[in-house]
Amino acid sequence: MECVICKTGSMHAGNVTVTLEKNGSIILIKEVPALVCDVCEHYYLDEKTTNEVLQRGKEGLLKGAELEVLKLKVA
Repeated sequence: MECVICKTGSMHAGNVTVTLEKNGSIILIKEVPALVCDVCEHYYLDEKTTNEVLQRGKEGLLKGAELEVLKLKVA
């Protein structure tokens, strides 16, 4: 699959760190499985992973975290 951003790279399976920021809180989620461009490093998450990342971010906000760093473990 060709990258839609740089138009030259190919997408491959990898892991990324996703940063979520809202209302002064920063949630970093590491080791998130994604398709990653081998040229520009743009990435895509599938629907299941996106939902899990957003849920983890929501939980961090509800706890009142200013900065939280997590590892994602998708079943």
